[in-house]
Amino acid sequence: MNDRNRRWSAGVVAVVLALSMAACGGSDASTSTGPVEVEYWAWSPNNEPVVAKFNATHPKIKLKLVKQADNPTTATGLRNAVAAGQNVPCLVQNFGEVPSLLAEGLLADVTTQLEPSVEKKTFTETAVKGVTVQGKYYGVPTGAAPTFMMINRAVYDRYGIAVPKTWDDIIAAGIKLKPHGVQVMNLAGEDPSTLVSLVQQAGGTWYAVQSDAWKVGFLSPESLKAARIVQQLVDNGIVANQTYTDRPALIAYFDQGKMVSLPTATWQLANYETNFKRSIGNWQPVDLPQYSDATTFVTPAHGSAMLIPKGCRHLAEATEAGVWINSAKEAIDASYNAETGAYAWPGAIADPSPWVESAVPKNLFGSRRAEAAPIILKATKAGADPWLVGPNYTAVFKELQDQWALAVTKKITFQQLLEHMQTYTVADLKAKGISVAAS
Repeated sequence: MNDRNRRWSAGVVAVVLALSMAACGGSDASTSTGPVEVEYWAWSPNNEPVVAKFNATHPKIKLKLVKQADNPTTATGLRNAVAAGQNVPCLVQNFGEVPSLLAEGLLADVTTQLEPSVEKKTFTETAVKGVTVQGKYYGVPTGAAPTFMMINRAVYDRYGIAVPKTWDDIIAAGIKLKPHGVQVMNLAGEDPSTLVSLVQQAGGTWYAVQSDAWKVGFLSPESLKAARIVQQLVDNGIVANQTYTDRPALIAYFDQGKMVSLPTATWQLANYETNFKRSIGNWQPVDLPQYSDATTFVTPAHGSAMLIPKGCRHLAEATEAGVWINSAKEAIDASYNAETGAYAWPGAIADPSPWVESAVPKNLFGSRRAEAAPIILKATKAGADPWLVGPNYTAVFKELQDQWALAVTKKITFQQLLEHMQTYTVADLKAKGISVAAS
């Protein structure tokens, strides 16, 4: 190994090498002559029929579903299992960013196992990016759900406000709605996802690779551009800060007509359909607002992964099962949820159109229901992922949440948030012994 490689991002590379060695150390070994059992941890609904279909069509592999309570429980359970080196599952529903989970030593290198599917273009390039670190694969691509917006058109029409096309339009709409006691959007105090999405939509990222080090860019032009949008939303007093921690109360608030613009994704629609009472049928699906100077229509589409943990003894079988679950027509068809009338969104494949109609609830959009499918497919096609996650993103995101809570309540500005996060992230990387490039 040359000096340059030896200096490379010490935390990540050490983990990459350790996991590569572990993957080569007989992790696919099995002494059984029967089907190989692959334990699968997941908490989302309707996994049972997918697992049953896989088992019925794959005689050499048996998926064993172990239902989890929720995302945090899964994260704690996996960390404990990997640390103990015992009872490690081979497939896990994702609960974090792949580079950060890799830096924790939680993920196996499945480059060899996944490469044939990547070469066959089973998954989109954007989806594959979500499982890639330094040219190697750590998990099976699940992609991203398309992002668009839904507005309470009845309230927009009541006050003579046009459908917003840009983020500047959203701000202008909020200013017009404010005298009527209506908020244009909600920015929950614990959820900085709006800022993250705006940075991605602008084509930015907070981490980049420069030579043999990580470069941190919270003060990039794209970040500052995103910050200006949320700063105007907050400064004009046109957004609510309803918390996500009390979900029924939040949904009831959305339903009242007091907050009228919701950035959303396909997986959220069934919940609105079920729980909206007063505003059902008043909502309209619309394109995600763009920056006023945008030359191309863009939606953020940062990909996720089905995790294959370090310590899994059957990497080939786990990868085969994960690829099938996330790309096979049989698998997607088996995910049908009779309660919601929808399938699990196939966010990792190029053409989700066979399942898009089912993603649109029957009543939420009223007479505008037919507008939803084209909006969703347009968002899918426009999905871009400039986002690169660094090895300390788990800690960074927790700090970002704290800073976001201060910014949305006007205790600090969003510029100050970004300045703090730049300093914090660089210091945290250095404290972990990871090389950082000069800003």
